[in-house]
Amino acid sequence: MVLLLLLLTSQVKANDFDCLVEAVYYEARSESFIGQVAVANVILERVRNDNYPNTICGVVHQGRLLNNRIVRNRCQFSYYCDGKTEKMNDYSALLNAINVTGLVLEGIQLEKTVGATHYHTNYVRPLWSITGRLKKLGVVGTHIFYVDKEK
Repeated sequence: MVLLLLLLTSQVKANDFDCLVEAVYYEARSESFIGQVAVANVILERVRNDNYPNTICGVVHQGRLLNNRIVRNRCQFSYYCDGKTEKMNDYSALLNAINVTGLVLEGIQLEKTVGATHYHTNYVRPLWSITGRLKKLGVVGTHIFYVDKEK
């Protein structure tokens, strides 16, 4: 695996740091360091992409709304609207997520997944993964990463 270091041109707000920690923790805490970097990279790639919100919190908390309320199980990142209470009880995993977030915000990228805007675990097969619009980039841990071919 190759890690790339890129310089980010914008300052990240504290709440965006917290949102990225949250996403890494809930989406990838069981993954290796490299797997967590790959997941965090997807979130930052979406922030840079015009098809998604332009903040980390906006990307992480993106979901379908009905009457100004998020619709259960209709979010970009499933943990955010699965109806479960978010409690970061695994202190070691939280420290790892904080460290990964700091490094990713400094510009660390996993070469194997550069440009990826989508991923899913290897035990599901979402409809969007088989439409033909996305190109599979690779697998890191239990996640499969994709890039949009139309971008």
